[in-house]
Amino acid sequence: MSLLLLVVSALHILILILLFVATLDKSWWTLPGKESLNLWYDCMWTNDNKTWTCINVSENGWLKAVQVLMVLSLILCCLSFILFMFQLYTMRRGGLFYATGLCQLCTSLTVFTGALIYAIHVEDILEKRAAKGTFGYCFALAWVAFPLALASGVIYIHLRKRE
Repeated sequence: MSLLLLVVSALHILILILLFVATLDKSWWTLPGKESLNLWYDCMWTNDNKTWTCINVSENGWLKAVQVLMVLSLILCCLSFILFMFQLYTMRRGGLFYATGLCQLCTSLTVFTGALIYAIHVEDILEKRAAKGTFGYCFALAWVAFPLALASGVIYIHLRKRE
């Protein structure tokens, strides 16, 4: 049983790391010439002084929706991990982790919705710059986090506390 708890906890921490990187790192959309766009900033590499120069992204409504959903997924994932630890130490023997599983399923839904909105409305979000680039690794990490969070939620719902 302790091996199963270790695996479930490791999976949850992996999902948290993926979501943090996907939400906060700078590569949701990459353009030629070391330029990348994330959910928060438009960053460009300057060869003159060998640094990144970043400006705020557009005030597009679709982008705001993606930002809110990705931050909400982080909050829900952290909350579900806290719930899991709380339930693990306070729940009576034989209890199920329904609250943790439901919270993790909501995490999965918010990541899916945010990544889907970004994929569908990328041309509206980036305006004329979308034609020149491709999806970055942070966008891919969000899509990887989605099925992992979904599987984790299902596992939590079926997981029963034992001694």
